[in-house]
This record gives sequence, C-alpha cells and structure tokens, in this order.
Amino acid sequence: MSGAKDVLSIIQTSIEDSKGDNPVVIDLNGKSSIADFMIVVSGTSQRHVSAMATRITENLKEKAGLSAKIEGQDSGDWVLIDAGNIVVHLFRPEVRDFYSLEKMWGLDLPSPHPASSASSSSLHV
Repeated sequence: MSGAKDVLSIIQTSIEDSKGDNPVVIDLNGKSSIADFMIVVSGTSQRHVSAMATRITENLKEKAGLSAKIEGQDSGDWVLIDAGNIVVHLFRPEVRDFYSLEKMWGLDLPSPHPASSASSSSLHV
C-alpha cells in the first residue's frame, strides 16, 4: 500500500490530466481523524465530474493497488471518493459554491469558479 503522499500525488496528477477546475488540497493532519488530506475540485458538467472520478479511481487501482470507495457518481453533481487517508470531493461549480467545504475548514477562497482556470490552478498542500 502506498503512503498518503504517494496517493495524494496520484490523485493530483489524475485531476490535472482530467482538467479539474480550482483544485484545493486541505491538510487535515491535526484537524481531523477522518483523513490526512481532503481534496476539493470542480468539473464543468455532470459528465466531467463523473469522468474525473473514474480516472482517479482507475489510477489509484492501477498505480497504488488501492480500491477506493465512491459515492454519487451516477448523479455527477457531487462525487465523494474515499481513498482511505485521502477524501476527494468532486463538484459541479454551483454545488461546490452551495456547500462551501473549503470555508468549513477555514479556507477563504475566491468565488466563482471559472471553467477556464484549469490550466492556472495549482494543487498544493
């Protein structure tokens, strides 16, 4: 089994390759026992969110031998991937704005989430 940083890298690469919008990595170490990291990212449509989820889970299986649990993929509005010590939330932009998970964890991020920001976004811890 790969460590949290290795799994995080696989997920980040999958998001970048899938053109995820406005990815944010939240370090939960010392804040929560649910996971070491949480990633929040937007897709441009239900199909895009679902496709990103598929790519992430396939890459985790192939590169880390990890069978992640996935919820919400059929609707494509909000998909949750539980990769053990990393939790990934994939949203359509409107759903992400509504739930504001980043704010719940104390991050103050600009909104809205323009679709064109995929190339300028950065995944950092």
